Amino acid sequence: MPSPFSGGCLCGTIRYECSAEPIMVANCHCRDCQRASGSAFATNLVVPVESVSLTTASPTYHDTLADRGHTMSRGFCPTCGARLMLKNTAYPDILVIHASSLDDPSWVRVGMDIYTASAQPWDFLDPQRRHFPHMPER
Repeated sequence: MPSPFSGGCLCGTIRYECSAEPIMVANCHCRDCQRASGSAFATNLVVPVESVSLTTASPTYHDTLADRGHTMSRGFCPTCGARLMLKNTAYPDILVIHASSLDDPSWVRVGMDIYTASAQPWDFLDPQRRHFPHMPER
């Protein structure tokens, strides 16, 4: 895994750098990630919040209520709409970066699938990865 790594939105308005390797990488199959990604899941990298620096503008956030009652704030570019990251009030020390926003996502290795209870029946869940029907305990 490269460290640091960088990414940004489609139009280039928002750029970020991350100085740490991901704590974990997961495909999230929850309905919110399906709707936000327009696909069967979203591939997410969990990193320490202090390891990420925005090098240009800041994302706009849209808040939703998570299944355990905390707030999920999904960061996106207000110009092009590209999804970049999300914050969760239950875990203020971490930031989730969407693999789709990476400059080079080829190095990403997914370690688990979460919210598989919501996985679409037409989606292939790799049997070599750990599967969690909901969010695993931290």
